Amino acid sequence: MLTNHLSEGKPSLGWHAFFEHQLKSIAADGNMTLARVVEAQREAFLVDDGRSERWCTLSGRLRHELLRPIDLPAVGDFVLVRATPGADTGQITRTLARRGAFMRKAPETGALQIVAANIDVAFVVSALNTDHNLRRIERYLAMVWESGAMPVVLLTKSDLCADLERSIARVEAIAPGVTVLAASAVNQTGVEDVRHRIRPGMTAVLLGSSGSGKSTLVNALLGRNAQAVQQVSAHMDKGRHTTTARKLLHVPGAGMIIDTPGMKELQLTEADAGVSQTFNDIEQLAAACRFSDCNHQSEPGCAIRVALEEGRLDRDRYKSYQKLQRESAYEARREDTNLARLEKERWKKIHTANKRRPPKWMR
Repeated sequence: MLTNHLSEGKPSLGWHAFFEHQLKSIAADGNMTLARVVEAQREAFLVDDGRSERWCTLSGRLRHELLRPIDLPAVGDFVLVRATPGADTGQITRTLARRGAFMRKAPETGALQIVAANIDVAFVVSALNTDHNLRRIERYLAMVWESGAMPVVLLTKSDLCADLERSIARVEAIAPGVTVLAASAVNQTGVEDVRHRIRPGMTAVLLGSSGSGKSTLVNALLGRNAQAVQQVSAHMDKGRHTTTARKLLHVPGAGMIIDTPGMKELQLTEADAGVSQTFNDIEQLAAACRFSDCNHQSEPGCAIRVALEEGRLDRDRYKSYQKLQRESAYEARREDTNLARLEKERWKKIHTANKRRPPKWMR
C-alpha cells in the first residue's frame, strides 16, 4: 500500500483532497512514499514525506516522459518517491497533477518556468523606496490570478516611507479586490498581519524584485535567520539580491512559505483570465460601451473614452492593460504552436520505440 505521512502531525505539508482523488488511479507498491518537494537544485530535489527529508533524482522512466521544463518537479509539487534501500536518498517516479502554479518565462531562454506550485496565497512584494513600481505590481497580479492563488500586495520597508497612507491608497487603486498590507521587518510592524494570512495547511509564496526584503521578512516570520540577507545599499537605496534558490519553509504557528530569488524581469505567459481579473474595473467599463466589439478609439458611445476624458480612468493604467492583453494574446498563439510541436515529437518517440520492439511471436 502507498505510504502517506503527509497528513500526519503538525505542521501539515498542505495535503489536499485534490491530490487524494488522484491516488485512486495510481498503482504503487509498498516502497512508494508520497512527499512534497521543498527544494530543487537543477535535477536534485529535496522532498519531505511528513517524517523525514531526503534528496532524490528522477527515475529513468520519468526523465524519458518529460517533454517540457515545466514538467519537471517544482518546489511545492507532490511526488511519488521510491526510497533507495539502505540510504537516505531516493528516486521520484511521478509528479501529481498541480492545483495551480505560478509560471514565468525564463529570461535567458524564453521557456516556461515554474516558480512555485500548489500555492494558496501569493504575496506580491514591493519595497516602499525607489523600487516601488505600480505597473510591475499589475504584471505580478495578472500572473498570480492566473495561477489560481489568492494575491496579497505586501509593501515592505514601510519604515522608509514618508507618506504610508498615500502609498497604500495608490496601490489599492490599481488592485481592486486585493488586500494591501504594509510591513517592516526592521521594527516588526505588519509581520503578524502576514503570518495570520498563512493559516496551518496553507502554502504561501513571496514574489518580487531582488532586494525588496523578502528574505528579511521570512526570517522575521520564522524567528531565525533561515535566509541570508544583505544590508540596504546606500547609493542604490535598495537591498541586494541574496536568495539563489526557491525553498519551502515551515512558519511556526502557521503554514508554509516559499522564498523565491528576486526577478529582474517578469515576462508574461498566457494569462488572459489573470489580466481580466487584474483589470476588472476596466473590463466593467468596456461592458458599458454601446457596441460589444468596440475598439475604444473613435466609436460612438465608448465608455472607456469617456472615462479617460473625464479622468475616471488613469491613462497609464489603461496603457498597461492594453500592453498585457497584447502580450497574453501573443503568448497564447506561441504556446499553441509549441504544444502542437511537442505532440508531434511525442508520437515520433512512440513510433520509434515500437519499431525497436520485437514482434509478439519473438517475445
